[in-house]
Amino acid sequence: MPATTGPSLPRLLVVAALAAAVLALLPMGIGLYQTELLIYGLTFAIAALGFNLLLGYTGLLSFGHSAYFGMGAYTVAFIMRDLHIYSMELCILGGLVASFLLSALFGYVCVRHTRIFFSILALALSQVLWSLAFKFFWVTGGTDGIRVPRNQLTLLAGFLDFKGAGAYQKFVYTYYYYVLVLFLIAVAVMWVIVHSPFGKALQAIRDNETRAGFIGVPVRRYRWMAFVISGMFTGLAGILWAPLNGLTTPDILYWPFSGEIVFMTVLGGFRTFTGPIVGAIAFNYLKVYAVASSQYWQLVLGLVLVVMVMVLPTGIVGTIAHLLGKLRRR
Repeated sequence: MPATTGPSLPRLLVVAALAAAVLALLPMGIGLYQTELLIYGLTFAIAALGFNLLLGYTGLLSFGHSAYFGMGAYTVAFIMRDLHIYSMELCILGGLVASFLLSALFGYVCVRHTRIFFSILALALSQVLWSLAFKFFWVTGGTDGIRVPRNQLTLLAGFLDFKGAGAYQKFVYTYYYYVLVLFLIAVAVMWVIVHSPFGKALQAIRDNETRAGFIGVPVRRYRWMAFVISGMFTGLAGILWAPLNGLTTPDILYWPFSGEIVFMTVLGGFRTFTGPIVGAIAFNYLKVYAVASSQYWQLVLGLVLVVMVMVLPTGIVGTIAHLLGKLRRR
């Protein structure tokens, strides 16, 4: 089933506006902790959205997307620690440039290969980055990481800061809406990309790269462009994650985190546009409550994910769309 099938544009805009309104109103009724969890979910959703440009639309499975998430997070940490710049807008700019350079370099190497060779090469390159972050502890802090002081962070060119009484509560609620706006912009940009002629060409490459090449599509260049865009989206997620987490460590560069990004996308449904968004938010809650429920949370989470993948082979959104289609036919 193609990844672009869906409702008409007016209906889609109405649904998108309703979803945005619900997300904007949620903090008023769910409390501080749940709002913070939702911020994590939205940042991971941006990462999964970028990852799905490769998997769902280009047909390339990467096991190394933790590299771009980590690059974004570490760039924020370096900017704050070494340059003493605490403007979030400048951190975003610096992080996107760093993510672009890294994904452009890694993508140039990876897109020369396909299938399992692409996946393993992407994984290997990301582990080189993890090894550098782990070994060069005098630069990266090693396993101790680098602290990202949210109390010194400023938003909107210094218009908002988080000092004084009630700073943490102010940070969570303000940062939620800041991330929400960027999330909505990222969703809109990705929607335009996948429905553009470039996005259609990526789907042609996914379905039959030989035929796409014969009709004039520059296969390798388009794959590289998709790789770079995907890396920058994932880097943006890492940039937004760093101040929220307050600490950047090599763990986010390690291969299990790349696996989590893959799980988020597959869980929601990688053949749909909204699937990675739903999957990322659902996975975040599943992981949090699995950690809280048992010291063997990895086993609990793994079993839950295996059951969900078996019961919902097309993902959460894919299964819902299939059931709605059956109801309409009846």
